[in-house]
Formats: sequence, structure tokens, C-alpha cells
Amino acid sequence: MIPNYLVKDIGLAEQGARNIALAEERMGALMEIRKRFEQEKPLKDITVGMALHVTKETAALVRTLKAGGARVAIASCNPLSTQDDVAAALAKEGIHVYAYKGESRVDYYKFIDFVISHKPNITVDDGGDLVTRLHTQKKEFLEYVKGGTEETTTGVIRLRNMEKEKELKYPVIAVNDNKTKHLFDNYYGTGQSTWDGVLRAINPLIAGKTVVVAGYGPCGKGVALRARGLGANVIVTEVNAFRALQAVYDGFRVMPMRKAAKLGDVFITVTGNKDVITAEHVRLMRNGAILANSGHFNVEIDVEGIKAEADEIVKVRPFVERIEIYGKHIYILAEGRLVNLAAAEGHPSEVMDTSFAGQALAIEYLVKHELEPGVYKLPEELDYNIAELKLKSLGVEIDYLTEEQKAYLRSWKEGT
Repeated sequence: MIPNYLVKDIGLAEQGARNIALAEERMGALMEIRKRFEQEKPLKDITVGMALHVTKETAALVRTLKAGGARVAIASCNPLSTQDDVAAALAKEGIHVYAYKGESRVDYYKFIDFVISHKPNITVDDGGDLVTRLHTQKKEFLEYVKGGTEETTTGVIRLRNMEKEKELKYPVIAVNDNKTKHLFDNYYGTGQSTWDGVLRAINPLIAGKTVVVAGYGPCGKGVALRARGLGANVIVTEVNAFRALQAVYDGFRVMPMRKAAKLGDVFITVTGNKDVITAEHVRLMRNGAILANSGHFNVEIDVEGIKAEADEIVKVRPFVERIEIYGKHIYILAEGRLVNLAAAEGHPSEVMDTSFAGQALAIEYLVKHELEPGVYKLPEELDYNIAELKLKSLGVEIDYLTEEQKAYLRSWKEGT
């Protein structure tokens, strides 16, 4: 029998509700969509199964889907990212929520299975574990699924590989590819929240430190920018020549990790790949080096391999482990998991507003359209509409093209 909910402490619900309200005050675009959803009920009789970070911002999305008529079941997409008071508040509101901060691996997948057991018509994933589970362990539930959405880069990579191998059985909109997502959430959100997590966890002075940022996609760009703003000397490591060249032109030193390992004081991984920092890199590092990850999964830093070489491991405070190794010590933050959500609160509500507005509109689009299995982008006009809604909520006005200007842009004959 599937429980209605499983959370750490239902008594935290009142505080969770206050935190959700705080987020909603800063999520004007999503609130405008909610008003329309309340009137039109575009998601009536639809069950939405979610694997997302259970934060106050996610709760604002859940409430919006419920306002649109949907039934919602949600599990976490990371064992350390749940805000327990928010989970309690959602449970109190009748949402099927299965999540607590510090989940075991067994509970993590059990909770995702609980969500699948609700027979979702739409899946909402962050990282791809829900989709993978459906396609491997829970195939009998695929018949109920009309479509899905994916929130983050790592998940989109996995989906495109599934599509290439013809294994993806239903259409999924890559919300991460929305301009209103990756240009803002990944860049501004990850940049700020990563350093929030590092500072809350171990509180180092960043000014004057050498910070090594592994990966220079939108997330890495944001992390590097904020590191420079805090006074750090920044080194970027990359495997992509275009991004490496961009990092050079942005004024950062670029080199392989084996060279950067000897110079860095703080290392941040944001690549979406595995074994970016291994024990062999740690062997080269300075005493007291700090290692943190802001990529979706806990594979970017080979924590298991590093600990296998350790002489002693001491948990000095929540989310900080001191590793005695090779005659020195290093610190690993948040068990190598998402430092911004494990040790802090994740992205600010303002930047998650446009991301989750994209989720809401993508879900509505899937319900209204019949698509073949594959990975899709949200139509550009809907993405643009999100930006307009956000500007409106901020009280910002922009110019609009005149008819003459529109005609000029359509023309090819008019020159100098």
C-alpha cells in the first residue's frame, strides 16, 4: 500500500508554509500563470509525477499545478536537497510527497517508486532518475505516461542518449534548454547559490584564494564570475575547446586539472560528468584544499576513491569532512553532492520563477498536444512569454518594434 506521504516531521508544516509564501512573493511570473490555471483548469484529471528538489520554490510550482487541476505526487531528486519544513507543508496540503533531507539510497529510489505507483500522466524530472526508473524497473507504468519535462543539463544529456538509442518511449520537453532557464537559473542561480553553500558549510575567505572551476558551461560561467567578484584568482578547466577559449577571453587562466590541482585552494565541479577530480588529483593538491560539487550527481568528485586512500576521515561539522591523506588534509563538502542545495537553500526564488514558469507551460503544452517520443524544446513564443511575464512582475517596460521596423527586418532589398 502506498502511503499518502512520508516526511521527516509533519510538525514543521507551519514554518514550511511561511517559507513557501516567502518564495511566492518573489515569483511573479509563475503566480500569473497560476491565476490563469485557476480559471482554465488545463490540467484537470491529469496526474503529475515529480522528482525535483523539494524546496520552497518547487512547492510554488506544485501549488500552481494543483491550481490547474492536477493531482501531484513528488519525491526528491537528490538525497540531501529536501527542505523538511516544505515537505511537511505540502503533505499537510494533501500533496503526495515522499522526501526527507539525508535520504538513504534505498529510500531515495523507494520514494521515486512511490511516485510512479500513482500512475503519472506527466513526469517532471531533474536529473533523469524518474525517467530512467520508468524505462528500466517500472516499465508497466509507461502506458499511463503522455509526456514529461526535464529540468537540468545532466538529465537532458541522459534523455538525448536515450533518444539516440531509440529507448525513450514518450515525448519529453527539455525545459533546461529554455532561454528563460539556462541563461538565468544555470548562470545567475548556480553562481550565487554555489558560493552560498560553500560559505555556509565552511566559511572560508575567498578573496586572495585560487579557485578552480571545472566546467565552463552556463553553470561554470556563473560560479567563475561570482568567484572573481569575491576576490578570487580563478582557473578554469575544460574539455571543450570553444568553452575554454571563451574562458580565456573572459580573463581566466585555463589549464588541465592535473596542473590546476597544484595551484588551487578551492575546487568547484560543474561539468555533468564523472571522475573530474580523483585521488590522483588530490595527491597533487595543497594542504587544506576544499572540494565541492555543484553538478547534479555525486560522481564529479570521486569521493569513494579518495576516501579509499585516506588515513582518517573526520566529520568536523554538518556537510564538512576532513580527509587525512597523503600526509596532508583536504575538505570535502556535502559528501560531493550538490553543495548549493545540501549546505544552503538552492537558487534564489526570483531566478527559479522563470524556470518553473517554463515547467508549468511545458506541462500544459504536453497535455494539449500529441507528440511522438523524443526530446523537444518548448516553443520559442512560450519561452518569450515567460520573459515578458517576469519583466511585468518586476515593473520593467521595454520598447516594441514599429510596423516599419518589422517590415525592414523582413526585407532583404533595403541597404545603405
